Amino acid sequence: MTDSNLHQLLLERHSIRKYTDRSLSPDDVKTILEAALLSPSSKSKRPWQFVVVDDKDALANLAECKDFGAKPIAGAAMAVAVVSDPAESDCWLEDASIAAIFMHLQAAALGIGSCWIQVMGRDKGEESAEDIVRSILGIPESLKIPCIMTFGYPDENRRPVDPDKLLWEKVHLARWRDNEE
Repeated sequence: MTDSNLHQLLLERHSIRKYTDRSLSPDDVKTILEAALLSPSSKSKRPWQFVVVDDKDALANLAECKDFGAKPIAGAAMAVAVVSDPAESDCWLEDASIAAIFMHLQAAALGIGSCWIQVMGRDKGEESAEDIVRSILGIPESLKIPCIMTFGYPDENRRPVDPDKLLWEKVHLARWRDNEE
């Protein structure tokens, strides 16, 4: 892939929340998971693990893990719970996040849609989303679940980002400067 291909992928990639019923091929699933396993981690600790779910009932149950924002899980062909062990690395959250975005970008390169579904720090009523996901998937109590990544073929069309609308005012050169300066 050339730099211009990566840049074009970044302009075209979006979070996809609506999916067709089409299944993912085993080769594409392997490629997406391989991207996660290739992701860099602090001191090569690799504190992450991944729970792959394609059972429709399990996906429907996971879609109920929090009050808002988890519904795309039910319509996905596959979801991957990104799990990380704080005892393995003090950078467990960063490492898990990088692995999630590697999967997101790999999926986009394959023409597969995906979306980050925040789990950690979210609730369903009085119960934490992490505890609900942990219960559904049998994840040990000692592990954290930053997110669930959904994957499937997009059932929505999104336009590429217009580079002229990028927020360059959020970039500060050499030191912080207020916009008024």
